Amino acid sequence: VQLVESGGGLVQPGGSLRLSCAASGFNFNAYVMNWYRQAQGKEREWVARAYMNGITDYANSVKGRFTVSRDNPKAMVYLRMNNLKPEDTATYYCNVLYGRDYWGQGTQVTVSS
Repeated sequence: VQLVESGGGLVQPGGSLRLSCAASGFNFNAYVMNWYRQAQGKEREWVARAYMNGITDYANSVKGRFTVSRDNPKAMVYLRMNNLKPEDTATYYCNVLYGRDYWGQGTQVTVSS
């Protein structure tokens, strides 16, 4: 199993970013895909998930601002982040529970003026 995130960067408050996660090594169509984040000095927290049929779920802190989506034929999952706030600054990780938790290497998102 391999998960590779991309798309992070530095953005001003109120700005937007789209994160991508390329998945391989398992039957992507059959598994829920998650996004987590970890801010410096804090525990990793769940952000959003995309079920196999496209149904989505969000943490209250990002609901209405973030949108998770997946492209099953391409084995990709995305996280569109709008109206970013400084408290969204974190390393963002793609995750799948495939026997055990698998994680990507993470992509850094920094929201600062």
